[in-house]
Amino acid sequence: MIRSEYNPRITTESIISAQENKYFERKSARIKANDLAHTISGFANAEGGTIVIGISDKTREIEGLNECGEDHINALINAPKNCCCPMPDCRDEMLAVTNRHGQPDRVLLLHILPSTDRIIRTVNNSTFLRIGDQTREIKGDDLKNLEYSKNARQYEDELHADARIEDLDKDLLDEYKRHINAEGMADEQVLRARGFLREKNGEKRLTNAAVLLFARNIAQFYPNCRIRFVRYQGTTANLGSQMNIVKDQSIELPILRLIGKAKEFISSQLREFIALNPKTGTFQSVPEYPEFAWLEGIVNAVTHREYSMSGNYISVVMFDDRLEIQSPGRLPSLVTVENIRETRYSRNPRIARVLTDFGWVRELNEGVKRIYSDMEQFFLDEPQYTETEQSVKLVLKNNIVVRILRTHNTAIKNIGAMTWRELDDLSKTIVAFMSGRLTVTRQELEQYTGKSTPTIVKRLRGLIEMGIIKRNGARNDPKQTYQLLLEEPKKL
Repeated sequence: MIRSEYNPRITTESIISAQENKYFERKSARIKANDLAHTISGFANAEGGTIVIGISDKTREIEGLNECGEDHINALINAPKNCCCPMPDCRDEMLAVTNRHGQPDRVLLLHILPSTDRIIRTVNNSTFLRIGDQTREIKGDDLKNLEYSKNARQYEDELHADARIEDLDKDLLDEYKRHINAEGMADEQVLRARGFLREKNGEKRLTNAAVLLFARNIAQFYPNCRIRFVRYQGTTANLGSQMNIVKDQSIELPILRLIGKAKEFISSQLREFIALNPKTGTFQSVPEYPEFAWLEGIVNAVTHREYSMSGNYISVVMFDDRLEIQSPGRLPSLVTVENIRETRYSRNPRIARVLTDFGWVRELNEGVKRIYSDMEQFFLDEPQYTETEQSVKLVLKNNIVVRILRTHNTAIKNIGAMTWRELDDLSKTIVAFMSGRLTVTRQELEQYTGKSTPTIVKRLRGLIEMGIIKRNGARNDPKQTYQLLLEEPKKL
């Protein structure tokens, strides 16, 4: 099996077996050079990609190029130069293959790099964009948005003033090379091939994207490359003496570690409820939100945020009835809150490409579509996207009525239906609240129920006497907590 030197993920095997996608397309050896123009334009205006020429795009048989003649092959190699304006950045490469007749042959690989600061058009002045596995012509407002976006896409390709190769995380680079089948290549060779390392005035310089993805100490270079998670008790954010923050955590890591760490931490903050399945009569665990929905929201925020906005960071805010994910910067290019399900476009194509290699970013806009479908399957409201001049916010709503029913079902399971019926409404609320927590304080109960200290103390004493809860700590200890007893309560 022979690998591409420019992109080791492309092999003599994958050019036949791989599905066409936003980075890859096959073309027959018989294609005219002019007919490559729209695909070249589409890749260049999006996130780059590779055109493999010499394979039937219908049967996937290897035709090879040897029978085409050198004039035709040269015309194909020069298609980016002769058929597009301006000429995109492109690398051509021949891959040795065995054709369908069992003879040694070649296929041509045109590696089209993303154009970060200009629109690549065909010679007849048409403009194309690669969206999923399709190349589409864009016009009118969409074209204006694309032209506008090119100014925003420069940042990840700008050279960083201070970072050097030794500032990168060797383990992350090794992991990246495993993902792209480039273990045998030197770090510098891989970085250079993927556009993360360039020379300026005889000096090797890393791009901003390279530092954001691979830096060993991201805070040294980008203190805004972080996710801040805040959880509030209740459905509003209160201030001053009524401040109701119960968790505030910042996660500050390079992008390739940031998503995994955020997934691990936020998973620990989200609750599962035990709900009664009316069809089976059994209790089952139900997540507070579908994992894919909130994780994809975070992945999209990390991938497409505006990293040039210094001082801004991604925020994930959790209330009792919703989860809000806010990302710095407006939606990129062609994407709007109205078409976000169908349209995909990356502000940071190199970052997006690496996250795709790691399996975080989905192909064909699958991710946003599935956020909608997963929320629907959980009988939750549609996700809500909103956009301001400075940010994009995704809101995932949780049906608070259903949550109350779920917590009540959990409480009934914990203490028994007979005991549950003996409680008044406030005591039921307290027990239900405690069912989702290991321990609670009196102050938390007062804040949650809105009741006074004497009222809460009276109910707690009653629940202790019934054997439903226990006190941890001395009676007058200001740090005392209360805990639900899961064993069968004693009867008075």
